[in-house]
Amino acid sequence: MPSPQPSSALRSPRLWIGTGIIVAVVSTLFALLYVGGNVNPKGNLRDLPVALVNNDRGAGTGEQRVNVGDKVVSGIKKAAARDDSIDWQVLSQEEADKRLGQGKLYGALVVPRDFSARVGGLTAPRQQDPEAAKEAPAAPVLKVLTNQAAGSFGSSMASQATQKAAHAASAELGKELLGRVQAQQGGKGQQGKEAAQGRPAPQGGKAADGGRAGEAADGGRAPKADAGRQAPLAPAAQLMLTDPVTVQVADGHPLDTHSAMGLSAFYYALVLLVSGMLAANVITSQVDTALGYLHTDFGPFRQRMPVRHTSRTRTLAVNTVLMLALAVVMGSLVELATVGLLGMDASHLGLLWLYSVGTIAVVGLSALALLAVFGTPGMLVSTIVFVAMAVPSSGATVPLEALPGFFRALAEFEPLRQLTGGLRSILYFDAQADAGLSRAWTAMGVALVVSVLFGFGMTRLYDRKGLHRVPRPAESPDSAPEPAAV
Repeated sequence: MPSPQPSSALRSPRLWIGTGIIVAVVSTLFALLYVGGNVNPKGNLRDLPVALVNNDRGAGTGEQRVNVGDKVVSGIKKAAARDDSIDWQVLSQEEADKRLGQGKLYGALVVPRDFSARVGGLTAPRQQDPEAAKEAPAAPVLKVLTNQAAGSFGSSMASQATQKAAHAASAELGKELLGRVQAQQGGKGQQGKEAAQGRPAPQGGKAADGGRAGEAADGGRAPKADAGRQAPLAPAAQLMLTDPVTVQVADGHPLDTHSAMGLSAFYYALVLLVSGMLAANVITSQVDTALGYLHTDFGPFRQRMPVRHTSRTRTLAVNTVLMLALAVVMGSLVELATVGLLGMDASHLGLLWLYSVGTIAVVGLSALALLAVFGTPGMLVSTIVFVAMAVPSSGATVPLEALPGFFRALAEFEPLRQLTGGLRSILYFDAQADAGLSRAWTAMGVALVVSVLFGFGMTRLYDRKGLHRVPRPAESPDSAPEPAAV
């Protein structure tokens, strides 16, 4: 008589409900974390650090001396009072360069030394000399500095803000210059009419209203007395005055070509993090197979070792030793593959190797602790902690200043943000401690201590309460064997 067939597993409500709840929570959580952190960066932007540098030396002498750069800086600061998206920091050139070289600024707007002199040259009286007319006055320049090393997306946002501020300053300056030119030409026209009617010009040859404006626009230089050789500005020149400033964009902290436009540190950190997490899963699976707690399938073949009763604490210790040893291998191979084979730009190779090994070891030990304490759900917990919550809060793609407050709070302790900051320091900022490297080492040290205490503390508690992974066979206390050494 044939044996009855077991009922199909698909008929089990528990299987459907349990599995459905798990995958529903995971998919919803990943969607909320990944998309929620990046869906509206401009709307979430707060206090993106950008420098304002005024190197303008001014123009003119005495009471007529002007510094147009001061007006540009004060105008931008005044406009920023109504908008908290950009944190404009008025700095010296030296301090701005230092912070750009530490990744603490996403960009800068620089007023050059000759800015006032060039502005004055735009409205200086022109001579009706063909040779002189060929020499057009040099346009004033505002320099926009970017910093892809601090993050390509953040640098792009800073560049847009600084260029917008520079063009707004140019438009405002253009209005002022056009007003001065019109007043200057109007004053000269009035003097001409008075001379034609036999009336003397005002004392000193200056128009009542237009003279001073002309002097200020010229950087304090008084117009020449020979008005007959002065020509009014051509229409094209007046059109140029509506937007007189040329905006130049340059890299404030240049990177080499094989740096993924400032993203190589993030991708390298992600490789280290995923390597440590996956290594913990592999090591746990292999050790459990060797102890007989799990079986391994190779295609149609199954391998199962006899059970070797081992305490949870001893099992975690074995996993830890394997993780520390294999971290050396994995860290070396990651650096060899990225720097040696792919040609990624990197310096401080010895420090990069040590950092790679340490990162994989700490992440792996943390994941081992979660697996030892939570069992199979520990793999899901590791994925959420090290991937779902870490990537959107890393500040590597979207800057922290453009993330919602929840993700900024996550960034204070999530590992990927700390790891990326340390790698940026090594790869881009000459391994400066205050460019993120010291914070990364500190975070790794804290994570290592917490993981070891948590993992071994909980497994020892399980062992003391007799919560063994596989119940031991019934034996008398006197004849019970010691746990097998591994």
